[in-house]
Amino acid sequence: MADKNYYEILGVDRKASDADIKAAYRKLVKQYHPDLHPGDANAAAKFKEVNEAHETLSDPQKRAAYDYELEHPGMRGGAGGFGGAGFSGFGGFGDIFNEFFSGFGGGSANAAPRQGEDITREVVLSFLDAAKGCTKEVRYVRNEPCKTCGGTGAKNGTAFKTCDKCKGTGQVRYAQDTLFGRTIRMAVCDACGGTGKKITEMCPDCKGKGYTRKETVVTLNIPAGADTNSYIRKKGYGHAAPNGGEAGDLIVVFRVEPHKFFKRKDKDLYIDLPVSFSTAALGGKVLVPGLDEPFEYLIPEGTQSGTVFCVRGKGLKTRLGTGNMYITVSVEVPAKLTREQKSALQEFDAGVDMRQTAKMRAFRDNVQAMYGVDPYKK
Repeated sequence: MADKNYYEILGVDRKASDADIKAAYRKLVKQYHPDLHPGDANAAAKFKEVNEAHETLSDPQKRAAYDYELEHPGMRGGAGGFGGAGFSGFGGFGDIFNEFFSGFGGGSANAAPRQGEDITREVVLSFLDAAKGCTKEVRYVRNEPCKTCGGTGAKNGTAFKTCDKCKGTGQVRYAQDTLFGRTIRMAVCDACGGTGKKITEMCPDCKGKGYTRKETVVTLNIPAGADTNSYIRKKGYGHAAPNGGEAGDLIVVFRVEPHKFFKRKDKDLYIDLPVSFSTAALGGKVLVPGLDEPFEYLIPEGTQSGTVFCVRGKGLKTRLGTGNMYITVSVEVPAKLTREQKSALQEFDAGVDMRQTAKMRAFRDNVQAMYGVDPYKK
C-alpha cells in the first residue's frame, strides 16, 4: 500500500485535515472524471488512483496504518520486510491497528451511513448565455433514494432486524496466529454487509436495494460570468447512498463556446474593431457591438492601427462587479481603388510629409545611419 504516496496523489500535506483531504479529492475527481474524458485511459487511471488514495486517507483506521507504513517501510511484505507479515499480509500490524482503533466510537464504523457518489455532467453554453446568465435544464439518470422504504431496502422501511452475527455493529472479530503472536482482526460482517441489520422482507419497489433508477431533471440558474471549467454543485442530487446515508452531489461543469468577435478574460471583454483609413486619419464615430446592444464610440483623429481603447463598464456584469471593454483598432487599407481615388491619394501624399510620425522618423533615421539615404525622399 505504501508503494504509492497517497498524500502526493491528492496534493496535500501529511498533516492535512479531513476537510483538506475531502476538498482535494473532490477537485481531482471533477478534473479526471471519466464523463469529462471519454476514452482517455490516462484520465481513467488517474481517477482510479485518486479514489484509491481518498479511500485510505478518509478512513481514520486505514490512514493510521498507512502512516505507520510510510514511517516504517521495512515492515512491508516482500524484499526487506517480514515475508508477507506486513500490513497487507496475513494479519500483521494492520490488524493490530484495526483492533486498536475499533475500540473507539463503539466499533461499528462500517455500519455508519456513507455518502453516495457524486455525478458529473458537462453543459455547453453559448458565449452570450455564459456572459449574461441564463437558465438551463439538466437531464440525467441516477440512483434515487427509494421513497417507499426511505432507502433502507426493507418493506415500509421497518421490515428488518438486528444482524445476529455482528449484533448490529457491522463488524466481526477474527483471531489469527502470526509471527508476533495471536492478533484480533476486525472485518466487515459478511452476513449483513456491514449495515448491522438484516432485511426480513424486501421493499417491493426497490427490491431491497434502497434506490431506484430514475431520470432526474434539474433546473439551473446560471449566474452571469460563467466560464469554461467553472461549475455548479447541487447538493443531494447525486447517487443515493448505501446504507441509507446522504445522497451524493450533482456537479455541472460548463464549457463555453467561442464568439465570432468577442473574447473575454474574467469580467473584461476584448474586441478587434476594423475602421477605414479616413476614419483613423480624420477621426469619427463608429458603432461598437455590446453584450446587449451596440453603442457609439468616438475614434480620435490620427488613430494608429493597433491602438487599444478602454471603455469602462461595457464588460460583463457579475456578482463580483462590472468589467470593461478593450477595443483594438485595426486600420483597413482598401485592396482596390479607382483611377480617381488613386489620383486623389497621390495628391494627398504629395502634400503631406509622412515623416512626421514617430515610427517613420525612427525608421528613416535607422536607414540613413546604415545606408546614408532617406527612404521617404520623393
